[in-house]
Amino acid sequence: MLTIATVLTVLAALFGYLNARYLKLPLAIGLMVISIVFSLIILALGVINPEISAMEYGFVSQIDFGDFVLNGILSFILFAGALHVDFKALKSQSAPIMILATLGVLISTFVIGTAAWGILKVIGIPVPYIYTLLFGALISPTDPIAVLGILKQAGVPKQLEIKIVGESLFNDGIGVVVFATLLGIARIGQGNIEAGDIGLLFVKEVGGGIVLGLVLGFIAWRLMCSIDSYEVEVIITLALVMGGFWMAGKLHFSGPLTMVIAGLMIGHERFRTTAMSEVTETYVDKFWELIDMLLNAVLFVLIGLEIVIIDWEGRYLLFGLLAIPVILAARWAAVWIPVALLHKRLDFVPHTSLVLTWGGLRGGISIALALSLAEYMERDLILTATYVVVVFSIVIQGLTLEKLVRRLLKTPVA
Repeated sequence: MLTIATVLTVLAALFGYLNARYLKLPLAIGLMVISIVFSLIILALGVINPEISAMEYGFVSQIDFGDFVLNGILSFILFAGALHVDFKALKSQSAPIMILATLGVLISTFVIGTAAWGILKVIGIPVPYIYTLLFGALISPTDPIAVLGILKQAGVPKQLEIKIVGESLFNDGIGVVVFATLLGIARIGQGNIEAGDIGLLFVKEVGGGIVLGLVLGFIAWRLMCSIDSYEVEVIITLALVMGGFWMAGKLHFSGPLTMVIAGLMIGHERFRTTAMSEVTETYVDKFWELIDMLLNAVLFVLIGLEIVIIDWEGRYLLFGLLAIPVILAARWAAVWIPVALLHKRLDFVPHTSLVLTWGGLRGGISIALALSLAEYMERDLILTATYVVVVFSIVIQGLTLEKLVRRLLKTPVA
């Protein structure tokens, strides 16, 4: 583990320097692009000396990407993201955010899953419907890890940015629950699951995660109120994340939702003013900003390196490319519903649906969920398609989001 962490950190530092010095792209995009180019160079050199490519393949294949993301860095990044969200702005946009994070994910899951089933049948890869629904579930949530870093440079209006950030913080937790439910159905057979069981599981995961986040956030706040030591208070926030995520897993609650709620509580203005001195607040913020930056850097380097373990079979690649417009269309449909329902009550900026659609980036969570599938669930096919969608999402959508926003909203270039 120490060797893996060392190599990834060194590569993140090197690639980050190359990006800052030469490419000057948003950090997440630059790191992934350089990592992919690095991997392609290694593969090309492997034609001359197979040991070179075998070395990278051996290194990447021994990393449990799914465990690294879902049970490792996800808790830290979600807490850090929620910690710095403007709670008042988030509360004012709570209705569209919650509709997008729940109904939007469900609609997108079934639209993508149904369309994917039809596409695969046409290109000669018949796949059971439950497996294409799994693909729909894992690719539907927008990824906060991808979104949070890129939006900082995109110039998105504040009220629109809070919708995208808030949705991405909540819908990955909902998406993971939907995926886990469908995965359970796929494993034991559709005939052995009752609708009531599915509903109970969903309520337990989501409701339990929210309640646990509130309880742990309150406990941490009370502890921080009783002392004035920035060192100890930083450690308390770290213990909250590590212990809280572990506890959520043991209780079968949604760990991501637990972390989002806890982060929102600790970051709330009232909690900050009563529990933290100015010195403590500075140290807590800077500590979590650094954690966020480092883990994001390592993650996007690893996403780029994962290209060496993808099965680039022609039909798999074709499915991934055909899935891109389907996923964008499903995203637009999921976004249009809350905008249409709430446009009279809330002040939406022009072209909200289009910006939300193009700004709904996919990232490491989708790849991690795809890797968690069993081999018999068409994992190689789904993993290849997921990787294609994620690369397109982060590179193409990420690089063009700022230009799209400025063109649609006619905001001047800074």
